[in-house]
Amino acid sequence: MSLAAAGALAAALAISSLIFAPFARGKALPSLRVAHPDARDLNDAGWRCPLWHWEARRAGCVLAGAALSMATPVPFFGVVVVAALGPSILVRSRAAAARSRAGLALTRLLRATEAALRSGASVPEALRRATQASEDRLARRPFVEALRAFDLGAPLDQALRGAARGSATDARSRVAFETLAIGIESRLPHDRAAILVAAVADRLSFEERLDEEVRARTGGLRAQVALLALVVPAIAAYLALTVPSLATTLGQPIGRFVLIPAAVGLEVIGLIASRRAAAGTRQ
Repeated sequence: MSLAAAGALAAALAISSLIFAPFARGKALPSLRVAHPDARDLNDAGWRCPLWHWEARRAGCVLAGAALSMATPVPFFGVVVVAALGPSILVRSRAAAARSRAGLALTRLLRATEAALRSGASVPEALRRATQASEDRLARRPFVEALRAFDLGAPLDQALRGAARGSATDARSRVAFETLAIGIESRLPHDRAAILVAAVADRLSFEERLDEEVRARTGGLRAQVALLALVVPAIAAYLALTVPSLATTLGQPIGRFVLIPAAVGLEVIGLIASRRAAAGTRQ
């Protein structure tokens, strides 16, 4: 009797969903796009296709990894995990490189804004000229959004703050945008505004030189970490070829599902920790 009641309830819910489905509002796809973990990185990296194209490529990588693990003695779980996470790691690396280039282009954009201000242009016109002259999409995007909001009637300082919060800028660039917004809010004359923009550009240039020096000083350490990460698997492969007992152990389930994944995980953790240490030093 209870099973019949449960079946009747399920049938009623299915019929109700079928009846009311046409009246539902289609807001699921935008929420999925916002919630996608790679949406911002894909946008910053220049991905213009729908997100399902990206997930289809990820599924293709997973299927290729599964086929490779079936054809070779490579662990199935490790290959599938690498194939699933590899596209995200790649696109985040490309997005980080694009943000780094945008930070360099932002300094040049501010220099162009300073030149326009010293020639007598207003702040919106100076920003518009510098934005049109810039070739970096990420660097000019906050200014384009702020100028668009300004053309629609919003105050330029508030528009600039809102565009900076929603863009891919880092903390130092957001401080630069906040400083520009304060100068615009104070209604400085052209010459004073040019001095303020020049000071912001000088600060960003100093940060860039500091980053370059830190990268130069930590380049040897990061190269040593990467070299060790390559040497350890090479030694393991050499010992597996020369010591049959070790090869037998690695070929067993404890080696394929415990030892090898643990070694790969430790290698990845070491590489990430070294990169984050260098990034923390730059910050």
